[in-house]
Amino acid sequence: MAQSLTDIAQLLKDTNKKVQLIYGFNGTGKTRLSLEFKELIAPKTSESEESEEVSGIKILYYNAFTEDLFYWDNDLDNDIDRKLKIQPNGYTNWAFVQQGQEPNITAHFQRYTNDKLTPNFNEDFSEVRFSFERGDDSGSDFVKISKGEESCFIWSVF
Repeated sequence: MAQSLTDIAQLLKDTNKKVQLIYGFNGTGKTRLSLEFKELIAPKTSESEESEEVSGIKILYYNAFTEDLFYWDNDLDNDIDRKLKIQPNGYTNWAFVQQGQEPNITAHFQRYTNDKLTPNFNEDFSEVRFSFERGDDSGSDFVKISKGEESCFIWSVF
């Protein structure tokens, strides 16, 4: 008999492993499993939301909902000011504001893409624009990066 997602999530929670990587093909239930797991770790109640803020981050997971924290504003009217918007959340606040990880995120991103492709964050880290360094004092227009580069950037954040 097959196990339910809740049973598998409980097994993941009960293990003494520090890191667990779940791999599967599209449509196999990885995102649903991560939601079941999250519900076991931090159920949605007003009390747990308050205690999570005090105690810090309990778990980090990456799934389709994580990718949805990032979305493009393509400036369709003027076709000039393209930026990747970042939905504010507890993790990005912790990573950018509390830990000051912006330089490390930039370094990781550039290592896997191009050392001239530079993310430029706004003050509250709610959006990022990308430009190419040219080696002189001339500036670069902001560019829209490819889907692969976008994935590398999101992975660099997490």
